[in-house]
Amino acid sequence: MRLRVEFTTEPFDLDEAPAHAVVAREVIQSADLDAVDVGPFGNTAEGRADEVLTAVDSLLRRALASGATRVSLQVNVIEEGSR
Repeated sequence: MRLRVEFTTEPFDLDEAPAHAVVAREVIQSADLDAVDVGPFGNTAEGRADEVLTAVDSLLRRALASGATRVSLQVNVIEEGSR
């Protein structure tokens, strides 16, 4: 099974990326995922279910430890071969 995760961390800072946002992006970019897209208002990644779920666990733990007061995320099952 493949999953797509979309997430944002708060609080926002339009002038400089807060530590929790940087950490969350580093987790996703260093995970064994594909179709990673990071941006100022949202981030997405796709991969095999085990890898996405492992990355989400790490993302939540590390972003909250780095000052995030809210993490919004959505996880969707995607069909194999669809991107």
